Amino acid sequence: MQALMKILAASFITLILVATPSGAAPRAVSGDLARQILAETNLARSEPKRYAGYLREMRQRYTGKAYRLSGSATMIMTTEGVAALDEAIAFLSRQAPLPKLAWSDGLAAAAADLVRDQAQTGEVGHDGSNGDGVRKRIERHGDWSGRIAENISYGPSKARHVVIELIVDDGVTDRGHRKNIFNREFKVAGVACGTHQVYRRMCVMDFASQFK
Repeated sequence: MQALMKILAASFITLILVATPSGAAPRAVSGDLARQILAETNLARSEPKRYAGYLREMRQRYTGKAYRLSGSATMIMTTEGVAALDEAIAFLSRQAPLPKLAWSDGLAAAAADLVRDQAQTGEVGHDGSNGDGVRKRIERHGDWSGRIAENISYGPSKARHVVIELIVDDGVTDRGHRKNIFNREFKVAGVACGTHQVYRRMCVMDFASQFK
């Protein structure tokens, strides 16, 4: 039972939303983890073949459909098992390098709005308790053009764990989180992380083609 509780405590949900356009704000809540997540995302974008190596190392830690977090006894239960990991490795091995995303305080502020809200409500998803979705939140903090998107991770507390899980995208049939990370149209992003009543930790990443 104790092992099962560890799995449940560490398991998480990842969610995605993408929008195309139809047009200042509180200070962004970023923190070290948020900055590390963007740096880790940029490493995956700029050196995808190197990043594939991190996933290959992770493969050794699978037992059935569960894998052990590096440096931990915690086991994470997956939906697809190693098949999703292998598919992500193949994707990274053929992915061309992409430019790094620039940090945006405005997008980080939009992400922080959802983090603060869900820290209080314990809800999950892209809509806040007032009904505002990613577009409304982003537009409170500035103007965007091109495309916007949002990834949300619940559970992981280390940047590499967050980014690897979003790239593998276990259980997400269209691999939408991965598509956001490797979308050539996106030039800027902002990240915010905080506590969550159910999953302990959550991180939100908002992307845009252009934002000011």
